Amino acid sequence: MKSYSQIYALFLTLVFCTSCGQNQTEEKKNIVNSETKGAITSHGPQSITRNIIQNRNGNIWIAAFDGIFRYDGKSFTNITSKVSSARFFSVLEDRKGNFWFGSIGSGVYYYDGKSFQNFTTREGLLNNEVTSIYEDKKGNIWFGVSGGASCYDGKSFRNYIIDGNAMMEDRTGKTFPNRRPYEVTSIIENKTGKFWFATRGNTFVYDGKTFTVFTHEDKPFTNVRTIIEDKTGNIWLGGADGLWRYDGITFINFTQKFVGYIIEDKKGNIWTSSESANSPAWVGSETGNIQVWALSRYDEKSLSDKKPTVTEITNKGMIFGILEDDKGSIWFGAFDGVHRYDGNAIKKL
Repeated sequence: MKSYSQIYALFLTLVFCTSCGQNQTEEKKNIVNSETKGAITSHGPQSITRNIIQNRNGNIWIAAFDGIFRYDGKSFTNITSKVSSARFFSVLEDRKGNFWFGSIGSGVYYYDGKSFQNFTTREGLLNNEVTSIYEDKKGNIWFGVSGGASCYDGKSFRNYIIDGNAMMEDRTGKTFPNRRPYEVTSIIENKTGKFWFATRGNTFVYDGKTFTVFTHEDKPFTNVRTIIEDKTGNIWLGGADGLWRYDGITFINFTQKFVGYIIEDKKGNIWTSSESANSPAWVGSETGNIQVWALSRYDEKSLSDKKPTVTEITNKGMIFGILEDDKGSIWFGAFDGVHRYDGNAIKKL
């Protein structure tokens, strides 16, 4: 059987300091389009959908390989249809209500509701493959990219490079025009102010001065795809070694099957996308065989048990970003677009 790393590499081939501190690379404004309206469509994305969020106004924003889509509860609008043909991977609404769209190969787009601004390696972004976006407690915007991470303070970028098994700040202004061996797949700042970086190599914890490799029994956590902090301060990690919870002292492994995405819902249940336990490992598609993933829910009341109650809601040919909306419905991305689960049925939108 092919490894997930092989499949992920094939997939990409087919589809393709708590503060930032002083300036490293000064911003050069690159206005893409000063005034533009997206194209209203009768359906959501029809291609690979990687990330889904709900903004403060209740609209759903979706990052897909055929654009950034906004859903207002009635219709979809492809926000980027007249701006870029980039394959979008990540989306964030910052505290000011502005949006950041990460792409594979075209850097990041900033959108204030009217105009777009494109940041690439020309402006100081470390690499143009942007796989994750995060806003820290001070309002700095972090971009997980191929080769490391970039931190933007509104004026300039500060870059952090993965070099083999280590991660470090670079003050030379180095950028990477091509794909690098490792990318940062998830970034969080926990309640104590430490930053966690999941990568396709080691997992790193950053205290603002030093990057430390995160280990368990002297073994590094590697190939982690998602890190979250739950309401009680536990750190959850999902990746090639399964689903783990860390309370600051103790580690608990809930499954050894590959886990791609994790969220905690309002009730404290944990939702994951992972290799399916109840279906064949592979299914056929137009692009060849793809791995079957499941959308699963770990019941909050049983998370203290060694074998918690896990419900497999559905399985498909790979499941990506997961969102719980303000009505309690669960949204998830897949190879064929976006789906919504209302607790009873799943609907493709």
